[in-house]
Amino acid sequence: MRISVTIFLTDETITPTRLARELEHRGFAGLYLPEHTHIPVERTTAYPAGGDLPPEYGRTLDPFVALGQAAAVTEDLALGTGITLIAQHDPIDLAKQIATLDHLSGGRFTLGVGFGWNVEEAADHGVEWRTRRELGRDRMALMRALWTPEPTAYEGRFGSVRASHAYPKPVQKPRGQSASGQPLVGPRTLIGGAAGPKLFAHIAEYADGWLPIGGRGLTESLPVLRTAWAEAGRDAGALQVVPYAVLPGAGKLAHYADLGIEEVVLQLPPAGEEEVLRVLDEYARYV
Repeated sequence: MRISVTIFLTDETITPTRLARELEHRGFAGLYLPEHTHIPVERTTAYPAGGDLPPEYGRTLDPFVALGQAAAVTEDLALGTGITLIAQHDPIDLAKQIATLDHLSGGRFTLGVGFGWNVEEAADHGVEWRTRRELGRDRMALMRALWTPEPTAYEGRFGSVRASHAYPKPVQKPRGQSASGQPLVGPRTLIGGAAGPKLFAHIAEYADGWLPIGGRGLTESLPVLRTAWAEAGRDAGALQVVPYAVLPGAGKLAHYADLGIEEVVLQLPPAGEEEVLRVLDEYARYV
């Protein structure tokens, strides 16, 4: 089992370069970073975990800039977003960022995508909340049109792009087709979110797998996802499930292994260098 980590990197925490070097030195598989562009002060949306919103949410570093730094000081460490708020991005710009990071890192990037929880944050980006999932689906398809080897046009409900020259291309090779017939070009794509029929339908249609936050309830939800995956005509062996932001224990990781899970992402505290390295040393026994 590959052991990766995630952390809210901020202007007050350990730096991306220091963390990336220490992860690779200790044999961790990868580093995933979350995203929030801003947190509106006047917010009526409740924090999903309950209570006050932790301050690191309003201080997160841009994940693509931070992962670019991490890529530059490592050789093998996998890099990922957990998650990119895809509806909040211009898809042409985002396609370029993703392809550049995958190119410069030698194909080490995983695109974790999600649809968010903060209505006010999304609204400032012009996102209509009720259509954000369909918007994200549309933007994934547009980006993949730009990543295809030959210039390919895309016309969608929310956006379009002419057949274009768009380089660099992502390093990672196509992995067959989505349920809608579009080639699965670009980096490995995992969708984050809570178990449910709509989420599982989107995973089965156009993603490589699922990032279940916290990893609870997988015994019950995995068979449901696998059924949706099979009904969409996807290869059973291609589905990837990566429990995300997990607080580890030997029994928990053994349970995931019994479910056929091959990668787990552990949660690090949003802290300074001394505290983060201490926790890394604790987690190293699971590597």
